[in-house]
Amino acid sequence: MADFLDKAKHRAEELIGEAKEKIGHRTDNDDLAAEGTKDQISGKTKQLGDDISDAASDLKNKLTN
Repeated sequence: MADFLDKAKHRAEELIGEAKEKIGHRTDNDDLAAEGTKDQISGKTKQLGDDISDAASDLKNKLTN
């Protein structure tokens, strides 16, 4: 089960990615915009993993109780 700190880190990674992407677009820095997009995808993917882990843990608890 994903803990609170991991979830917060993954959400922060997504938000930082959004900021990088916006700054990159506004400053015509394609590399920074692309890095921001990559960070967003990475953060969202990790959050999906957290959700799957939580769901699996919840299901296990329901089946064993």
